[in-house]
Amino acid sequence: MHEPPTVESSTEEITHFPNGAFVRYLIGEGISITGSWMQAMAQGWVMASLTTSATMLALVNLVSGIPMIALSTTGGLFADKYDKRMILQICQVAQIIFSVVAGYLISIHSLEIWHIFLASFLLGISAAFEVPAASALVPELVGRAHVARAIAVDRAVFHGTRLIGPALAGYLVGRYGPASTFYINAVTFLALMIALLTLPPRPLGTPEQEEKRQHGMGEGFRHVFNDRPSFAMVLLMATNTIFVFPMMVILLPLYAKNVLSISPQEMGFLMLSSGLGSLTGSLIVLRVKRSWRPKVIATAVAVICCALFSLSQATTFLWAAVTLVCLALGVSSLIALSNTVLQERAPDEIRGRVAAVAGLSFFGLLPFAGMVMAAIADWIDLRHALLYSACCYAVIGIFVLWWAGDAAGEEISPALR
Repeated sequence: MHEPPTVESSTEEITHFPNGAFVRYLIGEGISITGSWMQAMAQGWVMASLTTSATMLALVNLVSGIPMIALSTTGGLFADKYDKRMILQICQVAQIIFSVVAGYLISIHSLEIWHIFLASFLLGISAAFEVPAASALVPELVGRAHVARAIAVDRAVFHGTRLIGPALAGYLVGRYGPASTFYINAVTFLALMIALLTLPPRPLGTPEQEEKRQHGMGEGFRHVFNDRPSFAMVLLMATNTIFVFPMMVILLPLYAKNVLSISPQEMGFLMLSSGLGSLTGSLIVLRVKRSWRPKVIATAVAVICCALFSLSQATTFLWAAVTLVCLALGVSSLIALSNTVLQERAPDEIRGRVAAVAGLSFFGLLPFAGMVMAAIADWIDLRHALLYSACCYAVIGIFVLWWAGDAAGEEISPALR
């Protein structure tokens, strides 16, 4: 989610793809993210054991989202001004510390909800700098000509690890307890840190481009709001954040434990099902031509609507698992194409700030969307909350698609290159 002679050039570079630096980054990222998926599954299970309140789970996400909202724009500025590799290294160290401390507290049966709140807040600070830097690094490694393929491959690695991490975590949690996944995750961060050390520094751009890197966050917002395709993609991502991600990111542990009444191993396989759908969506995007993008995005919106409705009606593990495959496939395809359009159309010197704007459409909205969804779930039950989400998503998604038209398939203006 690599060594063109002048990455900052205003002309489109034709570079060999893939290259060594990009491959090394993907390997390190793949190992690290596998550990992160393991920990995410275990943490969700621990939280579901500490509380049966959907609102409490959403509060944890809100606490982590507050620093993301406050600092994402700063993180975007840092990504454009400073060495992205160093920013990411510092963020990895912070996450290693969290994993080790949380694993220890779980192992001695002393973990309390306030510990998770504190850790979530601190990790939110880290993520505010990590997400824009990581989003802007991948296009920098391969050159503008290969941005679409690089993002698709990066997302495929990200989602492919979901086929391994959650299922492995389910086994480890059932056999050795959740603390084991936290310790393993801490070790996996080292792989990405080593890969980052091997990446070349960003080549200097023209004096004009370097001067633009010193401008404020307004450059990123102006580009997104003034470029119709970019704005349309941000709106679609925001719609998914409000109506889909609360279930996929926050409430799945409660859905698995309280609605389906399944074991931690089966919950791991539910997450694996979601990963299978996401991986399939990422691979599909690799084959999507620019002219096909509007139709693929419209199809993804329709699939997501149907999957949300089906999930609200599911009564068995198999039904829910198949539905999650379809839901994740639609979401993955839509988000990957939206990010591709955004990164392709972002000038090199403001790419970090554009990534921060896109990040706000997820991290800025998810904490509040999660709270609303959780409150509704506690009030009328999770099934009805999913049903209402499907209806609202359909209405807003259709409106955004109508307004956007064929924006996702537009050619890139030379002024944006």
